[in-house]
Amino acid sequence: MPDPLFPSALLEAFAASPGTVAFEHGPRRVTRGEVLDMIARLAESLAGAGLGRGRGLAIATAVSPEAFAAHMAAHALGCRVVGVRPGYPAAQLAHVLGSGADALLVDRTTAGPVMTRAAGAVPLLSLGPCAGARDLLARGGAARQVAVAGRPGDVAALTFTSGSTGRPKGCAITYGALTAHWAWQPAVWSPVAAELAAGFERYLLFGTLASMVVFEFLGPCLLGGGTAVIPEDDGRPLFPDALRRHRITGSIITVPRLYGMLAALRGGAGGDLDLRALMVSGSPIGPHRLAEAADRLGPVVYQGYGQTEAGSISVLTPADIAAGAPGVLASVGRPHPGVEISVRDERGAEVADGVTGEIHVRSPYLMAGYWRRPEETREALRDGWLRTRDLGHRGRDGLLHLSGRTRDVIMVNAMVVYAGPIERALAAHREVGEAHVVGAPDERTGEAVHAFVVPAAGAAGPAADQGAARGAVLAPRLAAELAELVRAELGEDSVPRTITIVPGVPVAASGKPDKHALLARHAPRLL
Repeated sequence: MPDPLFPSALLEAFAASPGTVAFEHGPRRVTRGEVLDMIARLAESLAGAGLGRGRGLAIATAVSPEAFAAHMAAHALGCRVVGVRPGYPAAQLAHVLGSGADALLVDRTTAGPVMTRAAGAVPLLSLGPCAGARDLLARGGAARQVAVAGRPGDVAALTFTSGSTGRPKGCAITYGALTAHWAWQPAVWSPVAAELAAGFERYLLFGTLASMVVFEFLGPCLLGGGTAVIPEDDGRPLFPDALRRHRITGSIITVPRLYGMLAALRGGAGGDLDLRALMVSGSPIGPHRLAEAADRLGPVVYQGYGQTEAGSISVLTPADIAAGAPGVLASVGRPHPGVEISVRDERGAEVADGVTGEIHVRSPYLMAGYWRRPEETREALRDGWLRTRDLGHRGRDGLLHLSGRTRDVIMVNAMVVYAGPIERALAAHREVGEAHVVGAPDERTGEAVHAFVVPAAGAAGPAADQGAARGAVLAPRLAAELAELVRAELGEDSVPRTITIVPGVPVAASGKPDKHALLARHAPRLL
């Protein structure tokens, strides 16, 4: 018999323990029964606004119990939830909202002229009073039981990547995929999932529910009986301050935040924390830093590898780290149960263990494809397998090791940033002849964007005339103009950390620009 369709398992779990606290939000304590009531009321209001199976609801809100309830209400109705993450520039925001959204849901933190202009003719709904929007929480009346209306093949969510063209790509996740997802079916949890659920008794919830990582790791907390703690922004770092203040037992953390926390803990003890499970993800982490985290925090550190298109692919557990096998800290662990990994050469043939190739993934919770992008879908999905475009190898011990990428991708603040759109934005400036962008490790952001520009023929100015021969950082005026070009087109994460003038770019044996040689040549000054 098939599993009950998403989000049935969550609704049933909440109904079974209505008096337990699901969310702490500032001084508020919101029980599972109260969340169920909100889900039912919001489902009724959404239906009254014309939303239902196959209709698209874009959600652009802060993290709150009401926002979570809105997500679940939309899913119960069988809607297609379009995730809108913070920080989109106007063009990208309009693109996302134009990707099959029949209505846009905001709250007081996100409502405003920018969102209204981007929405255009899309009806505006809100969680609480907002000018020009229909308040979904204003309805009274008794809540009714929620019926799940979706179908396995219906698209449940569009979760966006940044897009290799500069336009975000929506990864279409079906209701069948969410039903089979490792995080949302407690009846078939693996030992690792059950271990995370136990560690997430008091789970620090932050960021945005439009993120697949945030969304999926919330599942073990709520389905395992834990409480999701949403910290209020008081200007202090979340890590480690909020961990101590809220007695947090589990969370996810990006690599830059982990580095910052380790720096704060150096010279002091980390033993006063209540952590039992800390999942590190979002960008590569060096083995020595992973070892430092495990030494400082104890046997609580997990490392995850995944993609928006695939969800979580593999996980390195505290038990793996404690075992101390050679090379374990340089790996990203073992595949999640249900995830198959195939490492292949350039012709698509599978390679032996220990041999580097492109990583392909197959699982029940892969995306169905890129929304309205059939050609890119065919390139990414072949015979049920996803091309990750990541390079790596599988050890004989079953551990997966990453070694690089087949595409120009930079992970900034755990967000995928593509080099190509940044290069095109920079090259659009009249004083730039060529632009080349690379990524390099960075303790603040995981990886950082570094740009190198060759001046256009006849370009004037001291930076072009005097600095080109030695590789100079651009003059402030031109640097500011280029940064603003990128910011306006692609958003803050894509703005280069450094922009350097060079007379030319090294060429690899293939005849293509050798970006790695370019970075290595200037690394001592930039990094």
